[in-house]
Parts: sequence; C-alpha cells; structure tokens
Amino acid sequence: MASRHLSRALVLQTLFESDLMGVLNTDQPALILKRNAKEFTLGASDIAFAESLLKGVLGKQAELDAVTVQAAPQWPLDKIAPIDRNVLRIGLYELLFGDRASVPPKVALNEAIEIAKSFGGAQSGKFVNGVLGTVYKDIGEPQKADAPKAHTVVEDALAGAVVLTGTGTHVHVALVRDVFHHWSLPKTKLEPGELTQAAALRATERELGIAVVLGTPLGEHRYRAHQPGGEVERAVSFFLGTVDTQLPLTCTGGGIVEARWVALEALSTIPLYEDQRAIIDAAVHAYVAP
Repeated sequence: MASRHLSRALVLQTLFESDLMGVLNTDQPALILKRNAKEFTLGASDIAFAESLLKGVLGKQAELDAVTVQAAPQWPLDKIAPIDRNVLRIGLYELLFGDRASVPPKVALNEAIEIAKSFGGAQSGKFVNGVLGTVYKDIGEPQKADAPKAHTVVEDALAGAVVLTGTGTHVHVALVRDVFHHWSLPKTKLEPGELTQAAALRATERELGIAVVLGTPLGEHRYRAHQPGGEVERAVSFFLGTVDTQLPLTCTGGGIVEARWVALEALSTIPLYEDQRAIIDAAVHAYVAP
C-alpha cells in the first residue's frame, strides 16, 4: 500500500467529519482520527504521520484558510465544498509548513490533487490544482528542478473494488482468476476524464458481471507490472462494494478466466496474490452487512 497516501486519506476523512460537526477547534478531531484509523490498514509509523499531520493542520488552520481566501478570492471559504476545503488545508500545510526533506513541495501538490480526485467531485482535482499551483508560484516554486527526480511517475491509473456479501462468519468476497491461475480483485484502467468511482463500477460489471453498491474508499495500492517494454508502475484506487446476496458471477475476458465467491476463511487455501490480502482486510474492517 502507498501508506502515506492512505494516511493523508485518513486525515482528510477526520477533518471532513470534524468540519461538518463544527468541532475543528476542540479536542474531538484527535479522537475521531483514532476511531477512523480502525478502518485503515496502517502501521504505527503511518498512524504517527497522520496524527502529526492532523495536529499541524489544526494548529495552522487560521493561516491556511487565510491563504486559501487570498489565492481563490472568488470563492468564499464557506462556499468551497467541505472535501475540497479540507484537501486544501492538508496540501497547503505540507506545502508551506511541512518538512521538505520528507515531503518535497511537488509531492505535496501531487498528493493533494490525487486525494481531491479520489474523494471530491468532478472538478475537485482541477480546483485544488489551481489554488495550490497559485500558492506554489507565489512562494517561488521551491525545489522545482529536483523534486520530480525523487518522485516516480505512475504510468497507469486504475480503480477496483472489494465486493463483499454475507453476515457474521459467512462473509464472502468476489474474486477473479487470471491466466496465471492466481486470484485477485476486480480492477480496470481509468478512461480519459473518468472518475475512479465510475471506473470501479465498470470493473465489477465487466469482471464480475454484477452491479454493486460502492461505499468506503479503501485507499490506493501501487505495484509494478512487467510489460514487453519494461516495468510499468500502476496505482489502483479501491472501494468497498456490497451486494445483498451471492449473485451469480460471470466474466467477459480481458485476461480473466473465472470469477467466484470465496469465503474469507478460505482465502489461505487459494493462490491469492499476496498484496491483495491487506486490501481485503481493510474492506472487512469497514464492512457493515446489508
């Protein structure tokens, strides 16, 4: 998993919830983060990063909001969508007050834009890019020349879903088997201009043959695939998907030879790609049976 990306998503979820509840200036956000962290598969260092980031954003909130108002004067702060408003707080904090040795400015920009695309509306990525880009230029574009060298460009962007059904000890997950006889989660490449949620739904329809209800974003998984021209880095945004019953599964090619419901307790008995288990565990933590 891209753990810091997931840590930022945890902070965004916490800020968004705290903002809507009107408790940003209380001790509640720290408690909300601890509760929300149970939905994410994060190590101790990743949770510490999220706690530090949340504390930093809250400590500088007034300054961050003032910068937003200055950079986007046509948008009153209370008229900015809550997701976008809090993505900006995270991005601006890392850009203006973060440790540049750990998070270079261009990385802070890219991360904020990607989170906005994943969790915001159709125009969120463009809006966040515009505001942060303005601020970045205003502060002299620090580390512009060397930041890209330290950051790996993701060649392929994909979206997928962990589709669960059942209750109690009878929860099943929908998996697909590829031509290499290994089991994985349904996913597909994003079309130009397509939102990750739409791509995830398309993946379940194509590779499972069913329509699902998408819920909690589970974060982004990165891996490298071997292609004839060399290795390609891919980033997959996963969502929790649910259905009421074990609908019959069908697949329509695309390198997939079989789709099947698998009981959670049987996952250790099949050739499942190792990196998929953590994503499934995150989905199970977030799952509430219909």
